[in-house]
Amino acid sequence: MALCRRLSRLAAHLQDPQKVAAFQRLCGVEGPMGWADAEQRAGVRGPVANGSPPAAEWAGGQGHPAGNGTVPGGAGPPQRWRRRPRRNSLTEEDGSQEFSTRSRFLYYLFSLGTELGNELFYILFFPFCIWNLDAWLGRRLIIIWVWVMYLGQCAKDVIRWPRPASPPVVKLEVFYNTEYSMPSTHAMSGTAIPLALLILSYGRWQYPLMFGLILAFCWCLLVCCSRIYMGMHSILDVIAGFLYAILILVVFHPVVDLIDNFNLTYKYAPLIIISLHLALGIFSFTLDTWSTSRGDTAQILGCGAGVACGSHVNYMMGLNLDPPPKTLPLSLSSLTVTVFGKAILRLLIGVIVLLLTKVAMKKATIPLACKIFCIPHDDVRKARQRMEVELPYRYITYGTVGFSLMFIVPCLFHFIGLS
Repeated sequence: MALCRRLSRLAAHLQDPQKVAAFQRLCGVEGPMGWADAEQRAGVRGPVANGSPPAAEWAGGQGHPAGNGTVPGGAGPPQRWRRRPRRNSLTEEDGSQEFSTRSRFLYYLFSLGTELGNELFYILFFPFCIWNLDAWLGRRLIIIWVWVMYLGQCAKDVIRWPRPASPPVVKLEVFYNTEYSMPSTHAMSGTAIPLALLILSYGRWQYPLMFGLILAFCWCLLVCCSRIYMGMHSILDVIAGFLYAILILVVFHPVVDLIDNFNLTYKYAPLIIISLHLALGIFSFTLDTWSTSRGDTAQILGCGAGVACGSHVNYMMGLNLDPPPKTLPLSLSSLTVTVFGKAILRLLIGVIVLLLTKVAMKKATIPLACKIFCIPHDDVRKARQRMEVELPYRYITYGTVGFSLMFIVPCLFHFIGLS
């Protein structure tokens, strides 16, 4: 019992939004005028709903509260920005919050760390890995990524902890503010992807182990710290996401080869893959009311199903994207200007095809789903908050994108001589 009480106190300590605000001040982030008074009032009244501050408490004003932290070595008054964070079109949040910072370098560094867990990074990283480096490695990374993100999103909707209260926390990002906080799925992907990349590639690729360890450590640390800096997660959220991702890796790494082999070779694999991923999506939609996490979950599952089905079609048609066994272990020493140029050209052409596929499928699936389920589509935002629209739209759209990633685009490369 004593141990449980100590753990409970430790968890409460790590969940305290004041710790997030202290880290932000240490990095030079300060809220708008009146923020210090709002912090004191927040301490009296308790956390606000999912970390969203009443606008009257921070809107307007050009000063900054006295006594906030500084970055070591910083000098002079902070330069105040007024910025509008990336806004989610499905939410009604304005997303405008004035803040000041003493270090633009840290702001851009942690913004980069946050992007390592966003769609823009995924739509560049996974295609580059599959088209230019090693399709064998890319397929396995996607399998692990799908399970890590799915289990993380489901855990959020089961635990239902709100975002850190604001104030005292300054929200530098609001795109995912409607989602729950525990665990941090950014921290989970920022842990799982680099560690899986290291585990799967070492021995298959020639590079110093220390280089891989340093890269994985820096990647993970940057993503985890960025979520605290942005005010989106408590320290406890990030630690839980880190440990949860490691647990999932321990469970799924031993069977990832079996899963990939099943996807490639089993005759009825596409039917099972599509049915399983769709069933998982329907289950996740029943865990809680609407939030952006539901669409993200369907998006991840659709992408995973599309990639697996595309891999199966490649195998059945004899289109092997994997490096020949005689070339193993692979090395970057053969990199030339010509090889690099072709890699960039493949990435540019392929990503354009994927984006066009995404846009076309979105235009087709949303009105179709609304028509099938008799849902008014005058207001697309409200229509997409219905499971009957959001699940098929995301699942079919990103399933097609995943299929194009593995089959359509490689066939295009072969046709134009870029394979």
